[in-house]
Amino acid sequence: LGSVVPESGQAYTWNMNAHLYRLTPWQSDTVGEANGEAFYIRDEETAKFWSPSSSEISPSDDVAPTVTRHGFGYSVFERIEDDIHSELTIFVALDASIKFSILKLTNRSERPRRLSVTGYAEWVLGDLRTKSAMHVMTEVEPKFGAIYARNPFNTEFAESIGFFDVDDTARTVTADRTEFIGRNRTWRNPAALRRTRLSGRVGAALDPCAAMQVTFDLAPEQEREIVFRLGAANSVAAANALVQRFRGVAIAHQALEAVLQHWQRTLGAVQVDTPDTALNVLTNGWLVYQTMGCRLWARSGYYQSGGAFGFRDQLQDVMALLHTEPGAARAQIVLCASRQFVEGDVQHWWHPPSGRGVRTHCSDDYLWLPLTTSRYVLTTGDVSILDETSRFLEGRPVNAEDDSYYDMPVRSDESADVYQHCVRAILHGLKFGEHGLPLIGSGDWNDGMNLVGMRGKGESVWLAFFLFYVLRQFAPIARMRGETSFAARCEHEATQLAMRIEETAWDGDWYRRAYFDDGTPLGSKSNPECQIDSISQSWSVLSGAGDHARSRRAMDAVYARLVRREHALIQLLDPPFDKSDLDPGYIRGYVPGVRENGGQYTHAAIWTAMAFAALGDSRRAWELTSMINPVNHGSTPETEAIYKVEPYVVAADVYAVAPHTGRGGWTWYTGSAGWMYRLIVESLLGLKLQGDRL
Repeated sequence: LGSVVPESGQAYTWNMNAHLYRLTPWQSDTVGEANGEAFYIRDEETAKFWSPSSSEISPSDDVAPTVTRHGFGYSVFERIEDDIHSELTIFVALDASIKFSILKLTNRSERPRRLSVTGYAEWVLGDLRTKSAMHVMTEVEPKFGAIYARNPFNTEFAESIGFFDVDDTARTVTADRTEFIGRNRTWRNPAALRRTRLSGRVGAALDPCAAMQVTFDLAPEQEREIVFRLGAANSVAAANALVQRFRGVAIAHQALEAVLQHWQRTLGAVQVDTPDTALNVLTNGWLVYQTMGCRLWARSGYYQSGGAFGFRDQLQDVMALLHTEPGAARAQIVLCASRQFVEGDVQHWWHPPSGRGVRTHCSDDYLWLPLTTSRYVLTTGDVSILDETSRFLEGRPVNAEDDSYYDMPVRSDESADVYQHCVRAILHGLKFGEHGLPLIGSGDWNDGMNLVGMRGKGESVWLAFFLFYVLRQFAPIARMRGETSFAARCEHEATQLAMRIEETAWDGDWYRRAYFDDGTPLGSKSNPECQIDSISQSWSVLSGAGDHARSRRAMDAVYARLVRREHALIQLLDPPFDKSDLDPGYIRGYVPGVRENGGQYTHAAIWTAMAFAALGDSRRAWELTSMINPVNHGSTPETEAIYKVEPYVVAADVYAVAPHTGRGGWTWYTGSAGWMYRLIVESLLGLKLQGDRL
C-alpha cells in the first residue's frame, strides 16, 4: 500500500497498483478543489471546526498557520487553532497494507473542552470514481466496527477489501458521501460537520465513502491520541486479521518506529560529508528515498499516477541501489526477465498483478537487462542470479506499420535462466542499418523520436554507443560462465561497431544523433533544428566507444551550445523542433524549449556531468552538478519563485523557454534521481564496489 501526501494533506492512497486499484481518488491538480481524504476537528460547544493539516478549512479570517514536515516515510502537520494544539502524523506500515493517521490533540486553554474528530475518505476501488462508484458496496464489520468496501466489478481486484477504522468503539459512521458532503457543498464545508453525529448508513447504490466520528472531553493541558487506519486486503479474513492486529495507539507507534528504523538503516548505508551542504542534503537521504519510495515502490506521483513497471525505467533505478538495497536490484532483474518475449524483445511497460502491458518496436528496452545484470554481478559478486529461471512471454509481434499495442501476453512453456535471457536480448539488438548502426525502431531512450525509423530503416547513433557499452560490460559475465565464444563475439561486435560509429556518425564537431529511414541525418549542422543532441556526445565518453579527441571536442560543443549558465540548466538538444520539415515524432508535440524538445531533460543533463567527470574535467563536472542540484534552485525566495517545485527531490525537466525559463516540472516520479545519486557517489566521489572490494 502507498500514499502520496502533499503539504496540504490532500492525499491519495492505493494498494498494489497506483493506477488500477486506488482506494481514494488521484487528481492531477496540486492546487484545486478536489480532495478524497480529510480530517476535521470540531468544538462541540461552539460547532466551530477546522482541519489539522490544511488552513483552507477554517470558518474565520484569522487562519492559524500550519507547519508541514516531510520526513523519510512520514509527514507531520502541526498547528494551534482555538487553543487546541494538533499534530497529525501520517505514514504507511512497513509490512502491511495499512496507512496510519495518528492525531494527537492537546488542550492549551484553561477550561475543559468537548471535541470531536472526524476522518473521511472517498472510495474508488478502481482507477476512476466515475467508473467505479456505482459498483462499490460498503458494510460495517460486526466484530470490530470497521467500514469495509468492495468493488466486485473490478475484475482484477474483485475479492479485495478496502477498510477504514478508528481506535474508539463509541464512533458514529457513514458510508454515504452525499450525506457527508451535502448538496452544493465541498469537502471544505461538509454538511456532516453541521450535525451532531453520523447516520450509520452503509450498503450498496450509495455515493460511497467512509467517515468515522469520535467525541471526547479534554481537560486543560490534557492530551489524547486518536488513530485512523485506511487499508486493503485480498479477502475478508485477511482484512479482519489486519484490523485486529493493528488496533491501539501503542501498535501504531511501533509501526512508525519500524518505518523510521528502516529508512535510517537504508539511507545510512552511504553517507557523504563534503563542503557543499546542498550536495550532502541530497545525497544523504532524498535521492535514494525518491528512487526507492517513488520510483520502485509507488510508481506514482502528482504528474503521473502510473502504477506500471517500465522495463528500462526500474532497471535503471535499481542500479543506484547496489550499495543500499542490492536485494531490490536482484528482484527487479528477475522480474524483468519474466517480461521478455521468446523473440528477445520485452514489454515496454506492464501493470501488476496481471501483467497486461505494451509491446513496441522500442530499440533499447531489452538491452537494459544485460547491462543491469552485469553491473549487479560485478558489483555484488552474486553470480547466483544468473541461474534464476523465468518463463518467456508469447504474443503476436508488433505489425511493421504499428508503433505498439496493448494486450495481455500469455506465458510460454519455454523458460531460461537470467543469463540466457540476457543473451537473447543482446542477440535481438544486433540489427543494423545501411550505416552499420543499430536500428532505432519506434524510438530509443528518447521515446519521443518514434518516427525516425517508422519504416524500419532508421538508425540511432546514441544506441550504437549504448550497445557498445552493453557488449563490453557483458563480455566478462559470459567469460565468467565459461561462454568464451559468446564473450569473444560481444567483444568483436563492439570493436566493429566502434569503427562504424567513427566512419558514419561524426559530423565535424560532434556526433550525430540518428539517421531517418531515408538516410537524412539528425543532430547535424545540416539540420535547421536539433543540430546537436547531448546524449550522443555524453555516451561517446561514458561508453568508451568514441575517439578520445573527438569525444572531448564534442563535449566542448555541448558546454558551449547546451549549457545555459545564466539560467542554471542544460538543454537536451538545440535548436528545438518547431517549424522545419523534420518530423522525428511526438517530441514535436512539446512546446519548443520544454521537456525533451530542447528543455533540460535531467537524465541527459546528469549524463553530461558524468561524461565531464569521466574525461577528468572536474571543474565542469562539479559546476554542472551544482546547476542540476534542486536544493540550489530553492536556496532563496527569488530562485524558488522561478523553480516553483520541491527543491529537495529531482525534477525530470526544467523549462528553457520564456516566460517559464528555469521552471521545474515532473518532480518525484523520475529516474533522474537514481542517475543523480550515481553521478555524485560514483562519478564525482569515486565510490566503487567490486564484490568484496571497496
